[in-house]
Amino acid sequence: MIEVAPVQLPTSDRWFSAGAPGPALVAEHALTTGIGHWWADDADRPRTLAVTCAGHAMLRGTPERLTAEALAPLADTHVDAPARFLPALRAAFAYVTPGERMVWTQQAAPHEPPPSSRAVRVRRLEPADTDALLALGPDSAWISASWGGPLGLAASGHAWGAVDRGEQLLAVACAYFRGTRHEEVAALPLTGHRRHALALSCVTALTDDIRARGHIPSWNCSTLDRPSRLLAWTAGFRLEREYVDHAVSGVRR
Repeated sequence: MIEVAPVQLPTSDRWFSAGAPGPALVAEHALTTGIGHWWADDADRPRTLAVTCAGHAMLRGTPERLTAEALAPLADTHVDAPARFLPALRAAFAYVTPGERMVWTQQAAPHEPPPSSRAVRVRRLEPADTDALLALGPDSAWISASWGGPLGLAASGHAWGAVDRGEQLLAVACAYFRGTRHEEVAALPLTGHRRHALALSCVTALTDDIRARGHIPSWNCSTLDRPSRLLAWTAGFRLEREYVDHAVSGVRR
């Protein structure tokens, strides 16, 4: 497939659903923010269209003309695609691993977070917090990937953090994918600070902010990620549905 600019895209309604929680938010976020990449098998009359952002991909259309080389841009992503694409994905990649995932929406009031130390504040992140996000290290880089990196996240207005007196980040929550109706919440409770429930405080501040924008907070996690499921439940999220995506890697040549 070839990379195309958003202005070259055909009418998106026939390709990607809008307004729903879950993987469809990847396309909405990419259109809204300009962060991500769009791919088509043909620039003028595409039969297959894909969007990638922050290690996630959506693949739509028909697979008849797809080759291993065409699908190479989707390597090392989690792909959401109809079942008809599975033979093409298996022909293109050495590893195609299914993963069961859960989509939640906030339907109940969050549990009240326990009082935090006077030395800790929960606040919206600002561009000046870029270095603090960088200081979290490479293992935490995923939290800012959907905003193009630490500066993008810090300047987005869609992230909240718990900071100590030295402005060190102890937990972060952000709107990871922003859609027209839902905003998907992601949280990073840092090792050593989990017992303080600071992540819950950040998520609660963020979901209040999302609702103030007239949107609905949503959550997406693996069925195997018990800490994420517990945090979602405690923050008032309830299960909407489950689905399966596929982690793909190892492009066949």
